[in-house]
Amino acid sequence: MTLTAFFTLFTAFNGAVAQPAAREGALISYRSAQHPVLAENGMVVSQDGFASQAGLEVLRAGGNAIDAAVATGFALAVTHPQAGNLGGGGFLLAYIAAEDRVIALDYREMAPKGASRDMFLGDDGAVDNDRARFSYLSSGVPGTVMGLLRALDAYGTLPRATVMAPAIRLAEDGFAMTWPLYESLSRYQKRLKSDAASAAYFFKPDGSAYKPGEVFRQPDLAKTLKTIAGSGADGFYKGWVADAIVETMGRNGGLITHGDLASYVAKERTPVSGTFRDFRVVSMPPPSSGGVHIVQMLNVLEGWDLAGLGHNSAAYLHRLAETMKYAYADRSKYLGDPDFTPVPVAALTDKDYAARIRARIDVDKATPSTEIGPAPTLADESPDTTHYSTADRWGNMVANTYTLNFTYGNGKSVAGAGFLLNNEMDDFSAKPGVPNAFGLLGGEANAIAPGKRPLSSMTPTLLFRDGRPFMATGAPGGSRIITAVLQVILNATAFDMNAMEAVAAPRIHHQWFPDRLFMEPGHSVDTRALLAAMGQAVKADPRDGFDFVIGSTQTIVRNPDGILMGAPDPRRPGSSAAAY
Repeated sequence: MTLTAFFTLFTAFNGAVAQPAAREGALISYRSAQHPVLAENGMVVSQDGFASQAGLEVLRAGGNAIDAAVATGFALAVTHPQAGNLGGGGFLLAYIAAEDRVIALDYREMAPKGASRDMFLGDDGAVDNDRARFSYLSSGVPGTVMGLLRALDAYGTLPRATVMAPAIRLAEDGFAMTWPLYESLSRYQKRLKSDAASAAYFFKPDGSAYKPGEVFRQPDLAKTLKTIAGSGADGFYKGWVADAIVETMGRNGGLITHGDLASYVAKERTPVSGTFRDFRVVSMPPPSSGGVHIVQMLNVLEGWDLAGLGHNSAAYLHRLAETMKYAYADRSKYLGDPDFTPVPVAALTDKDYAARIRARIDVDKATPSTEIGPAPTLADESPDTTHYSTADRWGNMVANTYTLNFTYGNGKSVAGAGFLLNNEMDDFSAKPGVPNAFGLLGGEANAIAPGKRPLSSMTPTLLFRDGRPFMATGAPGGSRIITAVLQVILNATAFDMNAMEAVAAPRIHHQWFPDRLFMEPGHSVDTRALLAAMGQAVKADPRDGFDFVIGSTQTIVRNPDGILMGAPDPRRPGSSAAAY
């Protein structure tokens, strides 16, 4: 063999210069270092392998994407208690192919009737953070059970018992303790062991931890799940489970009553919708702030040649950071529960308004956050959460984000029922102008009131191309959720990355205040230096330049041929795509 022939064979084998150029939209390209999971019939992407398999089991049984989403949600309450839950709430966005429409289901927690505007202020007028975040007063009325079952009843195809069977089995028979859950329980054991019920649920009788590989059973949680499977939402909001919640509250100074539980409602709302070039973007409306600001920021960024600037170049990241500042400034003033305060969605997502923001951005120099405020006038009109996405062979697609707020919520559990309580009341503005646990400022629109839902950053989002579903995505991460989702969308659309490349690429985050640009590892020292020279508040040393990774997006992309591409985020251990 000649040297030339050898070189030709070698390069062809390794996908180098002798390999024919991959066609546009090729499923597998060896020029990429990141590859999604592929499937033709169904896909579940979540933060936990057991939960993804639960959703897949339901898909294989003939269920649709909504059935799979409900199965995954209940399973995460068992296997990912950091954020998977029965005692929290969230948002579900689903494309219903048979009706060619997107439904936005709000099952966010509600403030109990006994809640009051200043309930977290001390005698000195300052916010008492312990009371707002770690007491029974911090719990809102849970919405998860109502939300998941409403979605199942309206848009699912399988019986409730079939859909919930995997979760019940995981709780009753147990599952092998995973390394991520073991590490998480170890890290938060002080908070969990301060509550007798939580200590009993998550640790052995002698207080020691379940080791990786040991079977972890949750019989009280299994009992609750069986009751819900048999009686539906009434099995949670009425009956013995409701009695256990109210008894736990009464014994510990909490506010949730039988009346609060009986009056809880999950609501279908009109999704927020916009366009970005050739894509239609559909996301959650208030009380999620995510959808409004995703569309707002995409409108601003649409006016620049982003691909021409270069992905994650200093010029691109500078524009991204400045755009984020304006969105988070508007968030602080205008966003809240639309049932209590008008939210100017149309004005905030208007392309002319975005053009005015874009004109104010200096592309060579950062504007200090102190010089940026919410728009003075507008036209009339968690850190732990978890997200998962599902898709089926009929074209249905679901993006669901739900949470307890903090990791393990307030650390308190309902005695005898096996599940944790949320601390979502901290997502209200306990005192307008004072930041919450994620550093986010809020105003009157998000003040505490009975029956009100707190503002959220959760951002389940769907994208469409040529009228067909293209992407389902979302993320955990508190205030960082919106910016994580934004960058996955931009990576897949403006930069034409495959699903896994779009998810894995390094991210940035700016939320107006504090005036600091957070950068994940993976951005170069040179890029940091260029951004610093433009006035961005960054740390120059990449070993010291980040405080956290930004989100953990769980994403599905459907290519033009209908092939599903799943991208579990590598930022947090345990993420999994299950498909067939």
